[in-house]
Amino acid sequence: MKVFAHLSDLHLDGGERADARAAAVLGWLRNLARPVEAVLVTGDIADHGLPEEYRRAAELLAYPAPVLTCPGNHDLREAFRESLLGEPASAAAVNVAKDVDGVLLALCDSTIPGKGAGYLEDSTLAWLDEALAAHAGPAFVAFHHPPLEVGIPLVDAIRQTGEDRLAGVLRRHPQVAAVLCGHVHTGAATTFAGVPVRIAPGVVSGSLLPVERGADRGWAEGGPLDFDRPPSVLLHVLHDDGRVTSHLREVPFNG
Repeated sequence: MKVFAHLSDLHLDGGERADARAAAVLGWLRNLARPVEAVLVTGDIADHGLPEEYRRAAELLAYPAPVLTCPGNHDLREAFRESLLGEPASAAAVNVAKDVDGVLLALCDSTIPGKGAGYLEDSTLAWLDEALAAHAGPAFVAFHHPPLEVGIPLVDAIRQTGEDRLAGVLRRHPQVAAVLCGHVHTGAATTFAGVPVRIAPGVVSGSLLPVERGADRGWAEGGPLDFDRPPSVLLHVLHDDGRVTSHLREVPFNG
């Protein structure tokens, strides 16, 4: 049995609130009985894509196990590479694959520069197909934008499109244990192309279904977002038979 932590949507903006919520999540992870095998962060790490936001993220995300990241629609590829990954600045898609104790973690860039919606470039899909073909063991495939509707109109309007192409890749590689996403700001579970999909809650805020809206909640146009919900993280348990059980954990926070 292996355990992987999954968080998303830190939206670090130089302010104390987002910083403190991210610090609380990482502090909680560091206080587990043992480190998880790896931490996956599925995008919107920075709120404005500024170098200083990524430098702070690098400090906050320090952990005694691999930490793998992919960009979201608030992130900027050049600064993401240079200030978070320590690589030369580049506008190319940020795709990262790592074998962690026999488990392939393939994080794909689903961003469209300058847009809120997502799409996996042909080169990214080819990269993913090749990485999965070279790995016989279990795998997680991760990106920011979910490739299907989740029932929250604000998010569904800017989800990942072109998903039939991704489905074709996943069907060729049955060792994919789950697809991991962010973007929605709420913990959720569904399936895509016969593969479990796990969506991480937002660290900076939560989101609500339309049925949860109340006339007295005072949502700004384009909501709903819940800024009072505690920061949360998913713990994905990968069983020896390839199944994934995901546990949602709210992190104690007094901010």
